[in-house]
Amino acid sequence: MLTTLIVVFVVAFAAIALEHPLKVSKSASALVAAGLLWTIYAVSSANPQEVTSQIGESVTETARIVFFLLGAMTIVEVIDAHNGFDVITKRIRTSSLPSLMWVVGFVTFFLSAILDNLTTTIVMVSLMRKLLTRQDERLLLASLIVVAANSGGAWSPIGDVTTTMLWIGGQVTPLAIVKSVLLAALTSFIVPMGIAAYIVRGRTVDCDGRLHIDDTAGATEFERNLMFLLGIGILVMVPVFKVVTGLPPFLGILFGLGILWVVGDLVHRDKADKFKQSFTLAHALSRIDMSSIVFFVGILLSVAVLEHTHVLASLAQWLNHVVGRQEIIVLIIGVASAVVDNVPLVAAAMGMYRLTDYPTDHFLWQFLAYCAGTGGSILIIGSAAGVAAMGIAKIDFIWYLRKISWLAAIGYFAGAAVYLLQVQLR
Repeated sequence: MLTTLIVVFVVAFAAIALEHPLKVSKSASALVAAGLLWTIYAVSSANPQEVTSQIGESVTETARIVFFLLGAMTIVEVIDAHNGFDVITKRIRTSSLPSLMWVVGFVTFFLSAILDNLTTTIVMVSLMRKLLTRQDERLLLASLIVVAANSGGAWSPIGDVTTTMLWIGGQVTPLAIVKSVLLAALTSFIVPMGIAAYIVRGRTVDCDGRLHIDDTAGATEFERNLMFLLGIGILVMVPVFKVVTGLPPFLGILFGLGILWVVGDLVHRDKADKFKQSFTLAHALSRIDMSSIVFFVGILLSVAVLEHTHVLASLAQWLNHVVGRQEIIVLIIGVASAVVDNVPLVAAAMGMYRLTDYPTDHFLWQFLAYCAGTGGSILIIGSAAGVAAMGIAKIDFIWYLRKISWLAAIGYFAGAAVYLLQVQLR
């Protein structure tokens, strides 16, 4: 059974990677993979009730992420409908593409540590979609935003789901993870950004670095600023909501979405229906790329089978036996997270290594936070941020593989070298 599951997953991954040559939607491939994997597992299992219970757990975990993604994307669409991102873009004065890349990169890096890499990617990629007119520039900036967001999320306990897992599990503490991983994460962002900026040196952006605002949209400056500040404020407060209440982030984002919905209805209550339609939450929901949501569901449910059948745990144990050296194992886990979701990989590692042997803030946990957080940038489907950007900016898997993967890989290993050097100098 395990061999069959692995073969099906590999074939499905190949179909996703070859979406355009095959002319088969990646969402369809992901759903077929999820259906096949769970069917094979259920038919081969001697305990159907256990499989039913496991798929219930997997659907719950998937729903939490999907609800969060839907809420965040809807908030971004509402801000976009009001041209709210002009609050940021009108302050970007550079017409140089490399300068724009650095500005956007640093904003993304630090914003992802305050929010999270997924939300930040949605916000910044949506901004770039409106800011740039050339498709090649949009793809480049969106891809580098993914790299910067994943790097920025790795050094913050609330910036990446895997770092949050390690924090909640007691493997790391907030201050220690910031102090130990910040420099490495910064390196993993600066190195690829520097190379990319050098490659496009001398190029200018078509829109002179500023977003053209469509004044015919009907939103006043007050409405534009209000919806931007409220929307961003809601996104910023989601981590605070989680810390204060202990409730999952998706509930915070849905709560905030409800507040935004109420405020929006009140602000536009005196307008005729035909004028306020484009500002409503219902309209924002209709603009979301649901195919990317479906793809995300398929991928998460497919990976869940590998987790429940202990394929990932067995892989981690095999690496521990064959490789032996912890830093090499963690590096491999980071690279593997570009192919397989980093959440089950980190979960498997947390189960393989005990806190009694590797206490809180041990270098193993901190290095794992870095590698799992940044390794997903090597492939566009290696992180939730990448999947979101893939749907919003229409990034082709093969294009990313050819243009960005090598840059992300260089940054990944450069940051890892910086971290290991820090450990040696302690």
